[in-house]
Amino acid sequence: MLAIVAAAIFALALLLDLVEANVGDALTPQTLMFAGLFFLALHLGGVGGASPVNGGWRGRGRRGGSSRRR
Repeated sequence: MLAIVAAAIFALALLLDLVEANVGDALTPQTLMFAGLFFLALHLGGVGGASPVNGGWRGRGRRGGSSRRR
């Protein structure tokens, strides 16, 4: 999910840079790039990832025994 947020922020930064929009001093393509990198780093660090509570961590096999069919 955080990777999608990062991609959206990168797209917005690219769009603002291409049209050379002036939206103020606080919101520049460079600050959006840093925000996108921040969200990408959180995603790669495992923040906001899947957990056993919400049905994540696939590939752990079946609970309670062998994974072979009988």
